[in-house]
Amino acid sequence: MEALAGFGLSTAEIACVLATDEQNLKATYAHELESGSIKANARVAESLYRKATGEGRVAVTAAIFWLKTRARWKETCIHELEGKLDTSVTFVTTYEDMKLL
Repeated sequence: MEALAGFGLSTAEIACVLATDEQNLKATYAHELESGSIKANARVAESLYRKATGEGRVAVTAAIFWLKTRARWKETCIHELEGKLDTSVTFVTTYEDMKLL
């Protein structure tokens, strides 16, 4: 039960495979269903962390993903403009500009 939950199957899918209803499954295997999901998330987090703290292109991608999901890091740029509608504006955003946000 723990393994099925750990592989990402929903309780409805597990209940279907076991030919039982979802409520009975949850009542009987609540701990196994929860711990399977938690253990799987922990393994993925550990793997992602090792990649993010490594080297190379994979490390950069993993680090960006980690920062976006765990540290609420964002890559957004907000530009507010005021003036006439017929005014032309050109923006050049650099890494140095991003640090000022």
